[in-house]
Amino acid sequence: MKNTKLKIKNRKGLILNASLELPANQKPNYYAIFAHCFTCSSSLSAVRNVSRQLTQDGFAVVRFDFTGLGRSEGEFADSHFSANVEDLLDVHSYIAEHYDAPGLLVGHSLGGAAVLVAASKLDEVKAVATIGAPATVNHVMHLFSHQVNEVKDKRAIEVNIGGRPFVINQDFVKEFSKTDLPEIVKNLRKPLLIMHSPFDKIVGIENAQQLYVNAHHPKSFVTLDNADHLLSVEKDSQYAGEIIGTWAKRYFPKEENVMLDTEGEQLVGHLNIVEDNFTTSIQTKNHTFIADEPASIGGSDFGPSPYEYLNAALAACTVMTLKLYAERKKWDLQEVFVYISHSRKHSDDLQIEIEKPKYLDHISKKLKFTGNLDETQKERLKEIASRCPVHKTLASEVIFETQILNN
Repeated sequence: MKNTKLKIKNRKGLILNASLELPANQKPNYYAIFAHCFTCSSSLSAVRNVSRQLTQDGFAVVRFDFTGLGRSEGEFADSHFSANVEDLLDVHSYIAEHYDAPGLLVGHSLGGAAVLVAASKLDEVKAVATIGAPATVNHVMHLFSHQVNEVKDKRAIEVNIGGRPFVINQDFVKEFSKTDLPEIVKNLRKPLLIMHSPFDKIVGIENAQQLYVNAHHPKSFVTLDNADHLLSVEKDSQYAGEIIGTWAKRYFPKEENVMLDTEGEQLVGHLNIVEDNFTTSIQTKNHTFIADEPASIGGSDFGPSPYEYLNAALAACTVMTLKLYAERKKWDLQEVFVYISHSRKHSDDLQIEIEKPKYLDHISKKLKFTGNLDETQKERLKEIASRCPVHKTLASEVIFETQILNN
């Protein structure tokens, strides 16, 4: 996934910090904007994880910081709800002018309410998805309601929201009562996906019910069971991204999966070291894969490890070769299972005599057959399993040729 840093000037002249996440082929089929939650920023892990998943479905995703938050310019007091919507519209306009008009808006918490309002003002938006969104804009005021009366007597006060200090003023408070969100949702008439956790302690599940009741079809609801409001567990935000990507594609024209230039090779792998840790995108002409390392060694575990892919190649080649052989022989092979593990073992443990004992790569391959086969047929299939092309490649001397390509 490629990350491009953007500096977008909003209508008030303030610079909004943004990131454009591209699919590994750097050629998105569609564009989306992600609006983060109240007092959060675009660097929240849930925002990054959802964005990463959407790029796997061909979306380029713009994630940005609202005015006065994250690395964007301005004061938090200027980051009231109407300003959030204006920021969304300005970001949409910038991306439409410099890239392509975003057709999908995704919003988390109050960002979910903001994308609903923004979508009602943008004809180019084809679909909207919300995560833990409130049914009314002034819902967030309960976070500092005990200090609201102080604002009436003072020009600005410092409030504590989620353990962090923020300065707000009277205009900031008033802005949250100006928007009739249920009415906007009722008139939206665009595909809407509402995602919410029944265990959300910040924005209760009843908010999802109110949004759903007011919305018109096509509308969908997906529960984020056991997730918290911020989707702080990686698997929850990853799941949300997978669902949004799958759902949204129904409302976008199917595009051919145009890949990176593989420079005449069979596939390309891409890793953004700064943004993605070990999470690597791998693409062939028609397919996209994710490789990663397990969490136990510092990875995010978003996909199989490199050696698991090596094992997978051997497993797939083995079962396909056995299928072809059994069909040619007209044997009753109905199912075949191959269990593979890679490890490093010492030559002494393997009882292999070599001049200088050392550790060797060791691959264990175990076969299980279903069908009416006698022992002779099974033994023959075992022999054939060692003759699949990938097995022969791994067992033979391989010559590598490595080159540096200029950008």
